Amino acid sequence: MDVLELARWQFGITTVYHFLMVPLTIGLSVLVAGMQTAWLRTGNERYFKMTKFWGKLLLVNFAMGVVTGIVQEFQFGMAWSAYSRFVGDVFGAPLAMEGLIAFFVESTFLGLWIFGWDRLPKRVHLACAWAFSLATMASAYFILSANSWMQHPVGVEFVNGKPTMNSIFAVLTNNTALAAIPHTLAGAFSVAAAFLVGVAGWHLWRRRSASDSDAGVHRDVWRASLRLGAWVGIAAFAVLAITGDTQGKLMFQQQPMKMASAEALCHTEKPASFSILAIGDVAGANCEDVKTFTVPALLSFLAHNDFSTEVPGVENLIGQYQAKYGTNYPNDPDLGPLAGKPIDYVPNLPVTYWGFRAMIGFGAIGAGIGLLALWLTRRGRIPGARWFPLLLVVGIVTPFIGNSAGWIFTEMGRQPFVVAPNPTGVEGMWMFTAQAVSQLSVGEVWTSLISLTVLYLGLGVVELFLMRKYVRGGVDGVLPPPAHGGEAGSDDALSFAY
Repeated sequence: MDVLELARWQFGITTVYHFLMVPLTIGLSVLVAGMQTAWLRTGNERYFKMTKFWGKLLLVNFAMGVVTGIVQEFQFGMAWSAYSRFVGDVFGAPLAMEGLIAFFVESTFLGLWIFGWDRLPKRVHLACAWAFSLATMASAYFILSANSWMQHPVGVEFVNGKPTMNSIFAVLTNNTALAAIPHTLAGAFSVAAAFLVGVAGWHLWRRRSASDSDAGVHRDVWRASLRLGAWVGIAAFAVLAITGDTQGKLMFQQQPMKMASAEALCHTEKPASFSILAIGDVAGANCEDVKTFTVPALLSFLAHNDFSTEVPGVENLIGQYQAKYGTNYPNDPDLGPLAGKPIDYVPNLPVTYWGFRAMIGFGAIGAGIGLLALWLTRRGRIPGARWFPLLLVVGIVTPFIGNSAGWIFTEMGRQPFVVAPNPTGVEGMWMFTAQAVSQLSVGEVWTSLISLTVLYLGLGVVELFLMRKYVRGGVDGVLPPPAHGGEAGSDDALSFAY
């Protein structure tokens, strides 16, 4: 592999791994704040126990997210320095706002929440929980604004051959960002919801026996957590469907090649059918060799809200892209083996086609498991079959896969651009991925790729160990021991800090 391919693998591995922590932190922080609010308003000890248990898991995940996220900032200088120099004037602003505003508030109020259980008034302590959770969403907003600018550059002008921001408001209100933000947040809640359903369902199943000595102590905690997670997961999937439809219409306008690659649509169709699945090599030169199962005219509706819109295919778009952006890379020695070579405007079709379906499919599976869990636990029921906890625990990974597949599709679908051109924006405002990579040797990139992969594997082992430890420990593992025997009272629990 050459430097470009290795650099892309490195960024992909570190980013996907980091993003495993991000949605769980965002979704779980809001749910934990909601649990604490319910406890403060009702005085019900169940909600206090829920806050303590899920809050402990939130802290473990947040800590790992911070550690893995630090590397992301260095990626731009390590392997993508040319990109950093090109877009630094624009890209740096939302990243700086994320670090100086969102992350500062996030970390400050999280610290107050951790150590303020027996030191702050209850309402002030609750306000810290909400400040932290809202700051996590603000952090996502700034990061997504930066990423959306790469998908659809706005608010810039060319100065000395480089984009210079002339409107931070335009960057932060980019219609691509405004569609991506609720979609990503809904994905985060789907992850947190499946986590609640899986963990709580496992504990609830273990305490299904009426003779279980622990049944009367914590069973209500697990039932409430499971049902909360199930309802949140169903609602999150509904939001994902609505916001995904909005994103599809923007994609049709802004990145038609990405839409065509999502469907492996080789030739223009009017009306265009939506492919449910394909049998054969979707990347093959002969499209007729691929058999697809389709819904007639649905892709036209997704693109333009009607059933007759023409959707251009890959083969037809190639010529349009060549006319607008050139047929060959510049004859620049910095481009290495790609210098002067023809530009391949078609993304990796198997990745984009199946990634798009994995995003939708695994998201639907997660919501379906939540709906099934609601039905099976109605009116106090607890299924006794062994498949019940197994299904719920396996269901934890489904939204993680869906989120990751969605991001892989989003990023790989815009190739060969690292900054995709805006069809109605500044002329010449784009950057090929091949132009963005640092001038490094293959050995240097291999070294950093292997080092970071091994490091992240080690962190993954630590994360799984800690999560498993506190999940198995249950509520008793996060509450203080009773002062005088029996169950810990609220006064004892309030005096316990994480």
